[in-house]
Amino acid sequence: MLLRKPRPAKKRKTPGSSPGQIVVGLRNPGADYEGTRHNLGYEVLAETLRRCDLTLSRGPSRIGGMMAVDGAGPDRTLYLVSNGYMNESGGVVAAALAYYKIAAADMLVVHDDIDLPFGRLRLQVGGGSGGHNGVRSVERALGSPEFSRLKLGVGRPPGSQDPADYVLRRFTKRERPEADSMVQDAADVVERWRDDRARAQEMAALRDRDDDA
Repeated sequence: MLLRKPRPAKKRKTPGSSPGQIVVGLRNPGADYEGTRHNLGYEVLAETLRRCDLTLSRGPSRIGGMMAVDGAGPDRTLYLVSNGYMNESGGVVAAALAYYKIAAADMLVVHDDIDLPFGRLRLQVGGGSGGHNGVRSVERALGSPEFSRLKLGVGRPPGSQDPADYVLRRFTKRERPEADSMVQDAADVVERWRDDRARAQEMAALRDRDDDA
């Protein structure tokens, strides 16, 4: 578990123009999907916003997402979640990048990953989608995989369970405390990514190793 220091409260801001970077939390909308493995990316974004005393509000209609903004000028960060389903994430992300003139290289997508053991984190630039429908949608919409991804490990489904069904299930009572801890650590990584991406990658790697390493 990463060590966290108290942070001063920040004033709430509303979406503005030309933020310097963007953080996307992938999710499926609606109460039926709250707390599921597939919505971990959104949980991390929500925790990051809570720490900044920010809330999501409706973005420009041409984007189709909910947004919040922190900071100003080149240090401004836009937070985005889609109003649509996971496999439609790409259109919303591409529209937001175009509207605010943000390069894909200045985007962090936060999402669950079944190929990482449960509880691990990994921050990387580029790579494949790993079968994740939301990431695949973003890659297709942008025509490029060259953006940062913060992956939260949920592990492989047990036995012969369908991976698509597995990620749409909620964590067990036994798993939930570790999932909550992972979300907290991932929010630490998101905060660090804003100003020091190399250090953020190192922080994520603290969870991306064997316990006896």
